[in-house]
Amino acid sequence: MTAETAPRLDVRDVRVAYGDLVAVWEVSLQLHAGSITAIVGRNGAGKTTLVHGLCGLLPIRSGTVTLDGRDVTAMPAWGRVSRGLTIVQEGKRVFRELTVQENLVLGLRGGGVKRGERDAELDRLYTRFPILGERRRQRAADLSGGQQQMLAIATALATRPRVLLVDEPSSGLAPVFVDLVFEVLSGLRDEGLAILLVEQLIDDVLGGIAEDVIVLERGRVALRDRASNLAVEDVATSIYSSL
Repeated sequence: MTAETAPRLDVRDVRVAYGDLVAVWEVSLQLHAGSITAIVGRNGAGKTTLVHGLCGLLPIRSGTVTLDGRDVTAMPAWGRVSRGLTIVQEGKRVFRELTVQENLVLGLRGGGVKRGERDAELDRLYTRFPILGERRRQRAADLSGGQQQMLAIATALATRPRVLLVDEPSSGLAPVFVDLVFEVLSGLRDEGLAILLVEQLIDDVLGGIAEDVIVLERGRVALRDRASNLAVEDVATSIYSSL
């Protein structure tokens, strides 16, 4: 296997639990450069638990997580960020009392960007997200919900990730911002990022945003296929067949 074909993130038989309650059972997946894998499923299916385990916010009970060939299963979240694995958490997670620029600077620090490189990196982020550049001195709390989601994504990108985990980015957003989020993610994919996307909008997932789709049901993989091979009815049936 060459460096070009090796997975950026290789997850093998991962089990994740809250205390004694196992919520994810023996899930395996691979993320490659320049691709988006989408995870869909009902609320409580284990989607967020899985991504929290992969990024180090929850401990992995068993199985392995390998990032660019290095075992990071027991590595703390900050260590994974420094090695290129970053999460955009559900709920527009930003530091609301800090300005837009202060949020982005924290991301740059978390990614180990040197002080002398920060202005150039900020310019790069503001070029990608012009609305944030216009509001760089505003508190994050004063942004709209869609703008806060853009800031959350931009702050994650400030860490210079090679693998990006994105949890329910469309939740609570107006349609115009949903379209903008998916446009940004598609552009990042085309630039070579490996992305794991947790999403509820099946039509969008199958409409070109993702190459591969995984359905989680009760913490286990219920369906896995190329998005091009699936219809909305296939995915919906897999999600709701056990009701």
